[in-house]
Amino acid sequence: MSQSAQKLRLGALVALVVGSMVGGGIFSLPQNMAASADVGAVLIGWAITAVGMLTLAFVFQTLANRKPDLDGGVYAYAKAGFGDYMGFSSAWGYWISAWLGNVGYFVLLFSTLGFFFPMFGEGNTVAAIIGASILLWAVHFLVLRGIKEAAFINLVTTVAKVVPLVLFILICFFAFKLDIFTTDIWGASNPDLGSVMNQVRNMMLVTVWVFIGIEGASIFSARAEKRSDVGKATIIGFISVLLLLVLVNVLSLGIMTQPELAKLQNPSMAAVLEHVVGHWGAVLISVGLVISLLGALLSWVLLCAEIMFAAAKDHTMPEFLRKENANNVPANALWLTNACVQVFLIITLFSASTYLSLIYLATSMILVPYLWSAAYAVLLPARGETYETDSRDRNKDLIIGLIALIYAVWLLYAGGMKYLLLSALLYAPGVILFAKAKRELGQPIFTHVEKLIFAAVVIGAAVAAYGLYSGFLTL
Repeated sequence: MSQSAQKLRLGALVALVVGSMVGGGIFSLPQNMAASADVGAVLIGWAITAVGMLTLAFVFQTLANRKPDLDGGVYAYAKAGFGDYMGFSSAWGYWISAWLGNVGYFVLLFSTLGFFFPMFGEGNTVAAIIGASILLWAVHFLVLRGIKEAAFINLVTTVAKVVPLVLFILICFFAFKLDIFTTDIWGASNPDLGSVMNQVRNMMLVTVWVFIGIEGASIFSARAEKRSDVGKATIIGFISVLLLLVLVNVLSLGIMTQPELAKLQNPSMAAVLEHVVGHWGAVLISVGLVISLLGALLSWVLLCAEIMFAAAKDHTMPEFLRKENANNVPANALWLTNACVQVFLIITLFSASTYLSLIYLATSMILVPYLWSAAYAVLLPARGETYETDSRDRNKDLIIGLIALIYAVWLLYAGGMKYLLLSALLYAPGVILFAKAKRELGQPIFTHVEKLIFAAVVIGAAVAAYGLYSGFLTL
């Protein structure tokens, strides 16, 4: 199959962004948010998230336009700005975040099917893991048939999953009750929630999780039919998903009170709609979630393979990950990714890992790649690189980059020390692949600065390993 036949148009790129952002998170949003915040804090948190994530979307758009030679998005920016090890760490962290998220999706998918078939339980029973494993390899072989074919199926599932979300919003809009919404705006009657600042901080990781995938189009920049479509797809996808998320979350708070929402089982959207229209509402949302998760799994399997392949193409990852099959699909990267998903699916049988704990860990892994992308977006206008003729854009892009960078640092703080240490434990082993890639080039593994950074990662990993062993850290 020719390379040109595999090029992706604007619609497919937007679907990749929306498809990878709208997975399972939105369907669990009413309970996930109410568990840590009441109405006032939720509104403040969404305002911060909208500004922060919009600046990140602009960062990906600006970098796609200003650095058209950098394919692969998040990791390529870290490498160009801060050296090989930072570039490698971004690719590695992004990749782990993506396939860990897939494990979380499988757990949620079979937990939802448990609504219809009790043998699947909470998504981590033997029957659920066998079902998830069969589905994983079915998706794997579908993707091996070609990126464009898989992207088309993703476009269809993206449209199919948006329909129940729009129905939910319309029904809840007419059922919304202001007196329920304003019952206890600041959560004063629930001391467990803590201060408003605490509530905002605690809901931030959930908001990041539902936006992961915003960089989806930039990861596929090398496969885009028109380079300018990458930035457009990022902004269109972001605004569409932001509207869906805020409406689902805010309207739910006018249907049931915060304590009621906090007690719901996930997918909590099903229970909210059931509360309004009866049992068929729960069935509609559950079916929508199953379609949504199947589409999101497809998006993320594509993204996982693509990030490793793009990194191997410029020698950041070892040579063997560069291998493509006859359909231009990065086959070795795909096999490695899905083997890791399979191992973690089996681990969920023996550990108490819930959907949310997997999601928090996946989110903390992606914060580092976001941080370096924002930092690179500050570095370019600060140096004046690519801004030789347009100084007006230079100041605007510097301000946007700085806001995105402050937001990325805030997210690391909101995530807390626990997830920072656990992510160090997952970052450390990546050095084996980094060393292999460097040896293939006949280069020394680290620069002096990189040695210090790696030492800090190893210390963090050692503390995390001891923490898990002694019990002061848990998954």
